[in-house]
Amino acid sequence: MEKFTIKNRFTQKIIVEDEAETLREVVEKNKANLGGADLWGTNLRGADLRGTNLRGADLRGAKIKITQKEDIIRALGIIIEE
Repeated sequence: MEKFTIKNRFTQKIIVEDEAETLREVVEKNKANLGGADLWGTNLRGADLRGTNLRGADLRGAKIKITQKEDIIRALGIIIEE
């Protein structure tokens, strides 16, 4: 087990502090609380992002599977119009 801390990217306020085997586990357990989080470079491949609030989160360099693209777009609050 490792201790993970996720902070707000703008204020540095701690959003989540949790122990888990991987950061992905922390993200999945606390997905409703991740708006504004600094998840830069996080490996989210295989994480269940349905229902996650990622608005304002820093996801530069994050890795996801192609099958997760719709969930991440929705979690970021992006609306794609035709």
